[in-house]
Amino acid sequence: MNFDLSSEAQMLQDSLRRFLSDSYDADSRARAIEAGYSPDIWAGLADLGVIGALFTEDQGGFGGTGFDIALIFEELGRAGAVDPLLDTGVLASGILADLDDPAGLLDEVIAGSVQLAFAHGEPGGRYGGRVQTVATQVGDDWHLAGRKAVVVNAPLADHLVVSARNGDEISLYLAEKGLAGIRPYPVTGGGMAAEVTLENVPATYLGPAGDVIARAEARATLALCAEALGLMEHIRTLTIDYLKTRKQFGRPIGSFQVLQHRMADVLIEIEQARSAVVNLAGNLDGPDRDRHVSATKNLVGEVARLVVEESIQMHGGIGMTTEYELGHFAKRLTMVDHRFGDALYHLERFIALSAA
Repeated sequence: MNFDLSSEAQMLQDSLRRFLSDSYDADSRARAIEAGYSPDIWAGLADLGVIGALFTEDQGGFGGTGFDIALIFEELGRAGAVDPLLDTGVLASGILADLDDPAGLLDEVIAGSVQLAFAHGEPGGRYGGRVQTVATQVGDDWHLAGRKAVVVNAPLADHLVVSARNGDEISLYLAEKGLAGIRPYPVTGGGMAAEVTLENVPATYLGPAGDVIARAEARATLALCAEALGLMEHIRTLTIDYLKTRKQFGRPIGSFQVLQHRMADVLIEIEQARSAVVNLAGNLDGPDRDRHVSATKNLVGEVARLVVEESIQMHGGIGMTTEYELGHFAKRLTMVDHRFGDALYHLERFIALSAA
């Protein structure tokens, strides 16, 4: 199998890497973390066509494959970007693309003029497995009542895609963010989230959930795992550079065999994670999608923990400081395991799916 990038993909990767390298430094990243994202960088991503590469031609884009998603998010991870591309361009938009887009929002998302958030998880639920928000139809109108927890990007979004119970069926709805109660807070590693209260909020019916949420979360999980891969690659580079420059007993600490062995273990595990991400990208639309999702998320979660622990230990005290670049990358990589199911959850899910 040929894993070389096509000429178009190579051009996109090179352009995106240059743009992010020019856009993100310590100061710009700190400002983006404080604000939740950078409007200038977001506009630049849209102008570069990065958002459009997440959508198929039928949806108004020019990509949309698993490999397009993986390529883009690995570069975002490599730069430590905090822009809400996953929640707007993959998760919520994926639901709109699969069901209905009554307001024509996909074109505005691709243009960078609209942001979205997916309100699915609820207090007391685990990884979106519990939906108690109720949708009530009054004539031709729908109204939502309930609470949603840890809605990532809700403070910045213009619209919310909301899961709600319509009788015994779970369906999906589109609501304006401004009509809901929003209690915002920052997310560790960058970005914003909120607790959302829906009190008779008017909404537009999109369609039954069916397998739509699972498909959207599968694509989002691939994006998250690819971002984790980029974060790992940058952490690896930072750690190797540090081992070459930090001296102890008159020698670079990278010359000590025990640290070389530990670094070799990290490199091997990162390559294992890369293979898993490539495998998921190739099976994203296959019949065994969910099993590949769980296998990849479990492996990436385990490798992410190893990379964070080893890199901080090999850096020593400086690895824990806010001022040093590793701190941001380590926190963001740690948070990967807390979205869409942690490593243990996906191990159990993989075993159940394999036994079925």
